[in-house]
Amino acid sequence: MVGDGMRCWFGNQFSLIAPRFAAYGVDLWVPELGAKYDPRNLSQKMLMSVLAGMSESQRQHVQARVRAAMDAQVINEGRHQGGRAPYGYKVVDGGPHPNPRKAAEGFRLRVLAIDEETADVVRRIFAEYLDGNGDRAIANLLNVEGIPCPSERRPEQNRHRRADGWQGSSVRAILDNPRYTGFAIFGRWTKHETLLDPDDVAAGHVVRFRRSDPDRVVRSRVPAHPEIISVETFTQAQLLRRSKSAGGLATARKAERGGRTTARSYLLRGLVRCGVCGRKMQGATIRKGAYYRCTSRTMAPGSLKLADHPTTVNLRESVVVEAINGWIRELFHRDNVDKTAAALLGSNGSGAGGNFEAARNRLADAEARLKRYQAAISAGVDPTALVDPINQAQAECAAARAQIDTVPAESNVTVAEIYARIDGLGDVSGTLADATTAGLSRLYRALNLELRYEPKELAVYATTSPGVDSACVRGATCTLTTRLPLSR
Repeated sequence: MVGDGMRCWFGNQFSLIAPRFAAYGVDLWVPELGAKYDPRNLSQKMLMSVLAGMSESQRQHVQARVRAAMDAQVINEGRHQGGRAPYGYKVVDGGPHPNPRKAAEGFRLRVLAIDEETADVVRRIFAEYLDGNGDRAIANLLNVEGIPCPSERRPEQNRHRRADGWQGSSVRAILDNPRYTGFAIFGRWTKHETLLDPDDVAAGHVVRFRRSDPDRVVRSRVPAHPEIISVETFTQAQLLRRSKSAGGLATARKAERGGRTTARSYLLRGLVRCGVCGRKMQGATIRKGAYYRCTSRTMAPGSLKLADHPTTVNLRESVVVEAINGWIRELFHRDNVDKTAAALLGSNGSGAGGNFEAARNRLADAEARLKRYQAAISAGVDPTALVDPINQAQAECAAARAQIDTVPAESNVTVAEIYARIDGLGDVSGTLADATTAGLSRLYRALNLELRYEPKELAVYATTSPGVDSACVRGATCTLTTRLPLSR
């Protein structure tokens, strides 16, 4: 017996289930019919079809009203609409529910709060990406350091996933999530009902999630929860991502290679650059030892650097690590902390101007190349032959303009903030004494260590900018640079 014919079936569901009722001898009573359903009565069949159509229409109206109400709650109130909290956040109690009826029933408002331990990983992912590392390179780096992936961090919320470490897709999901800017975002994914088997409509539908169109995604008018990264940082990452995709395969080929999963863990992966060509040196195993090498055969033919570049530049890891650790130990020894703090304070603000000038130079170079390509087309060169170079130059222009717009203004750092940066590094001497790969890697990243190897001088130029990713330093950069001679 059906209480309401408009709430029992919709669409073609009744036409699929009625023959089964008849086969098993089940009688069906519907109030709108005023009697038992008779499959031989054409009028009753027609009425059931009308009721099914009205039921489907009512279902769609309810879905539209619920979605409109949830959109309004997000836009006006920044309401968290439930679901799993993004990696870097946790769901906490936000007080009584704003709806009086639900508050009377004991429901509580749920809001997002920062999970400090995982929030630092999110900030690092954005910093690594803006530093030129790709999705898989960042995932490999996090796996090497033993940082738990999202499904391993919260297995109770990710039973459908395997806790098998960081993947490029998990890094990409974090980089594309605008909720880290502090604004409530709703509707990024939408349910779609698709036929389970297009050749058998009676088999029914299955629900699939698809990315929504941009006009369907809503955002709160004001920040709704604490931010992990700024809107400027998120925008810069998205512009860089679009510039890479706009450049096509040519841009991908010229991008710096990310870290690869290997049996050996290279401690200085991504930190060492060749002083001749400026490219990152790749880890390699030579005679069972860890080395970093840069070969001229991997350079583009016709490059001006080929004239001065040796066939192969090799740098032994153990020699460099020994020299770097000695320099760091001396810098942060308790007897030299005051001297180091004074040196960092004296270098305040020197990084922002250099970054701004470098971005302006890249922009000018890209615009000059575009003008040359346009002149070549005017002179009769086939435009199709210049499609890839033009796309690459335009992508470089967009990336340079984005960096120019987001380079922070120089600001003064106090002595207290300098000491706070040094204290934030923890027990530097203890980390160097333990000499574990994971510990040293975290220390080098915290110091923002950059190395440039000059093969002719047989020396490494080391630069450190401790604490520049901290939220308290207001964008200022304090750096120390030294020359470390190496033994053969």
